[in-house]
Amino acid sequence: MLNGGILFIFVLITCIIISTGSFALGYRVTGYEDVMRWIVVFGGFWLVAFWRGWRWVSALAVLLAVSLAAYGVWFEFGLNWMFSGAAFAFFAWDLTEFQQRLKRLPPRDDVDGMLHRHLIRIGLLAGGALVLTLILSLGQ
Repeated sequence: MLNGGILFIFVLITCIIISTGSFALGYRVTGYEDVMRWIVVFGGFWLVAFWRGWRWVSALAVLLAVSLAAYGVWFEFGLNWMFSGAAFAFFAWDLTEFQQRLKRLPPRDDVDGMLHRHLIRIGLLAGGALVLTLILSLGQ
């Protein structure tokens, strides 16, 4: 396993939880309790799929996230929850795809260095997304 593997897994799981949690809260606040429950169930499925190595679930999750965000923005469910949910779904998808790229690299490459640099970039983007979400929430 990579030296940064535990950090990578932590970041990926955190992105999945933040994404599904944001959508669930956004839909719950507006009274869509049943949809919120299905979002939570899908989030649990996404975590199990990551554990089982089912890469296709991340692509499905991004499609679902874009759909949930578009519906939520259209009906004004709270732009901050929808933006956060979609952004972190994209981060989780990106990390899943990056993990697959790392597995195909020869052992002589600086895999740990590449992993750390990618996590730093994702961290900066996630921090920017959180700041933007806070700014959006102040405007509501």
